[in-house]
Amino acid sequence: MSTADGRSVEQLRDEARDERVREMSRFRKALIRPELGAICGTILVFVFFLSIAGDSGMFAPEGILNWGTVSAQFAIIAVGACLLMIAGEFDLSVGSMIGFSGIVIALLTVQVGLPAWAAILIAFALAMAIGAFNGYLVIRTGLPSFIVTLAFLYILRGLTIFISITTTRKTIIGGVREAAESDPIAWLFGGKAFHGLFVWLSQHGIVGTFVAGPKAGQPVIEGIPMLMVWALVLIVLGHLLLTRTKFGNWIFAAGGDAQAARYVGVPVNRVKISMFMLTAFCATVFATCQVMEFGSAAADRGLLKEFEAIISVVIGGALLTGGYGSVVGAALGALIFGVVQQGLFFAGVESSLFRVFLGVILLLAVILNTYIRRMITGER
Repeated sequence: MSTADGRSVEQLRDEARDERVREMSRFRKALIRPELGAICGTILVFVFFLSIAGDSGMFAPEGILNWGTVSAQFAIIAVGACLLMIAGEFDLSVGSMIGFSGIVIALLTVQVGLPAWAAILIAFALAMAIGAFNGYLVIRTGLPSFIVTLAFLYILRGLTIFISITTTRKTIIGGVREAAESDPIAWLFGGKAFHGLFVWLSQHGIVGTFVAGPKAGQPVIEGIPMLMVWALVLIVLGHLLLTRTKFGNWIFAAGGDAQAARYVGVPVNRVKISMFMLTAFCATVFATCQVMEFGSAAADRGLLKEFEAIISVVIGGALLTGGYGSVVGAALGALIFGVVQQGLFFAGVESSLFRVFLGVILLLAVILNTYIRRMITGER
């Protein structure tokens, strides 16, 4: 039996099959990966700065540590922002959360006299409680998370400045490093990993210029900042959560079509609240690392970090509409962020051009991701 255009019923049935059950070539699978744009952007950025700043020390051990540390800062908050965006929500209070958490730690250690470990745990608990409240408000009110978290951006920033001024009459609180000395937890945020290894390598002359300092036995790099270690751990755990667990499937489902996800038993509300809490957790990790590194907290720290996190995630291929994205892509977006920011300095370029360069990269990455996705899926 054939139709008017000569096609058989079997042919029509084949054409009507769901696209998701059809075989897909490896090339096509590679093209639709969300991090493709970030991979291309990373390659272009490295090639560009190798050509204009290759002899400036940017790719020497100290230079790599420099832009690697900056990239790690962006990566920490980008991981939380990425998973939340894939779940279909935004958190614009991330930057204010960084300032708030830092001031809480400084006040509790310096002014109140609590041990640093207790202050850190309290800061994490408060931040994650606020994150959970953000998620609860979004779900219960039905308001866009953009609006709810924008309100908390101002609430937290104003509250942080108010608490700081009323308790200390200043917005910068120092003395944290002294208060946290020999603390059992503080070193996890402000110390250096593998310090002994780098000292041993330099003392034995192994790896030469990569570890040998100006004095015998003194390494150029004394260790890997814990900020970078946190970034790597969060990237790995976030990637595994998203790609290797049932909860990761729930995150994609909650962001792709929340109502359909509820019909098949996905606890959408719990997923979204958990992602808001994760974003707050990442912001507090960032804040704690900053406080322990500088030995002080400032009420205005974290300014615009929420937008930098979102930009990193978008460069990494995530969709603003949710349901699509990659932690690896967000990490590459953060790497691009750090390399461009420090690369312009090494190249002697006016620093104000950093955001111009970043905006161009963001625009190109979004256009590339959109074009490739439409080309593969047949969207218009």
